[in-house]
Amino acid sequence: MKAHHLAVVAVVLASTSTIASNTDSQPGIKAEVLVKSTQSWNGKPYGRYPDGQPELTVLHLVLPAHTTLPWHTHPMPNAGYIVSGHLTVEDRASGKKRVMKAGEAFNEQVGTEHRGTTDDEPCTIIVTYAGTPGTPVSVPAAGEKHEY
Repeated sequence: MKAHHLAVVAVVLASTSTIASNTDSQPGIKAEVLVKSTQSWNGKPYGRYPDGQPELTVLHLVLPAHTTLPWHTHPMPNAGYIVSGHLTVEDRASGKKRVMKAGEAFNEQVGTEHRGTTDDEPCTIIVTYAGTPGTPVSVPAAGEKHEY
């Protein structure tokens, strides 16, 4: 994926409200809110942001076909965008699953164990995390290995 495309996705995910507020004065610019929520995809409300200096992290993840990520949690709010392929996300406690497809954005879980699985094709995802310096974006569940 070209750096330009990554930058566009990151801007849309991180600052859609700023772009949307300026579109009236800029003909030809179109902005679509991809994710705006106070809760994760499985319905769990978000708590507070971590205290301290804010730090945004944008990851470009490429997951091979037939990959199952380890069970993990995120200590901060984050949102993802499926660039290509499919990703099935699963909540460990409830067993609830949701299939995310190319062109779809989703609001990730915070503090709840979950994982993602790919199908017969690789999946490319852009994820933006809103945390603080020194806080990991992903924490493996007990007994799991961290993959990224």
